[in-house]
Amino acid sequence: MTITGLRTVLHRAELPRPWGPDVPANHVIACELTLADGSVGTGFSWTPKIGARAVQALLDGEIAELVTGLPAHPELVWDHLWSSLREAGGGGLTTIALAAVDIALWDLRALRAGLGLADLLGRRRDSVPVYGSGVNRHYSLPELVQQARRWACYPAVKIKVGRPDDIERVAAVREAIGPDVLLMIDANQRWNLPQARRAIALLEPFGLHWVEEPLPADDIDGLARLRALVDVPIAVGESNYTSYEFRDLLAAGACDIVQPNVVRVGGITSLLRIAELARTYSIPTYPHLLPELSGQLALALPLPCMVEDVEDASFAALGLVAASPVELRPGGLKVRDHLGHGIRFQPMGGRR
Repeated sequence: MTITGLRTVLHRAELPRPWGPDVPANHVIACELTLADGSVGTGFSWTPKIGARAVQALLDGEIAELVTGLPAHPELVWDHLWSSLREAGGGGLTTIALAAVDIALWDLRALRAGLGLADLLGRRRDSVPVYGSGVNRHYSLPELVQQARRWACYPAVKIKVGRPDDIERVAAVREAIGPDVLLMIDANQRWNLPQARRAIALLEPFGLHWVEEPLPADDIDGLARLRALVDVPIAVGESNYTSYEFRDLLAAGACDIVQPNVVRVGGITSLLRIAELARTYSIPTYPHLLPELSGQLALALPLPCMVEDVEDASFAALGLVAASPVELRPGGLKVRDHLGHGIRFQPMGGRR
């Protein structure tokens, strides 16, 4: 069965809890792929801040032309698009746009098999632990503590760091959640190597489960050196785009956890390849954000992991979908009964 059409709609979803003055909304480019028999699969690209119109233009233009007439085979189409799009960049806009097609093709494959995505991939577990997360670096200390208390029922919590008062804030969150809840911190690439060493040494007594993106994402040598110098596990990957980047991180011994974002790496095909590569190093894959899809993938990944629930930022919380295909609860994420990946965008706030 071949691809005959591609259609996109751009949604801007206002965040109930803005991720800062410069990120009041997320952008989702919904994509529909139509096959010769009239069946339709849904995919999407996602960008929280910039590039949404560029991604949509790439999908509506070159990508629509490239996929028309191809067989509806995710891996085959992915390799064809990757080869064709690399002239415009090895990652970033190209892989973000490619993801929309790939996710739609996996939706179609599961629909045609009469299965939900997790079962199509081979479900290994019935639920996945969920950790509370927030983009909260701009929160005042009372706001941060209040948020942490809302998450006290979760088995794990992650907060942002990279401020002069990090010690006070991390100490306050640890007190709010108690000693038994796992605590992770995320620097979002804000430190250099000496800063990261000093910061981790000061924050380690609060019982850190991992430190995320302590250095720039492409500083592989720096990450490997840092990992050798500290005892806190290092998590990276949300800002990496290709399997080659993940290969280099793993080969350099630069991380304990990889966190590919299913959209940024180019879709489900690429994320599964990265997870299989990471397994050969005994490194678990924790999919980044987008729990409606990431949660379904986590149920089928080779090594156990956790799913991130950023407060009030799921597609359901943003009003982008009428019903979520997953249940996000403190006791764990479970998939609801549906075919395909079950993500069906509402016809609101979008434009062709």
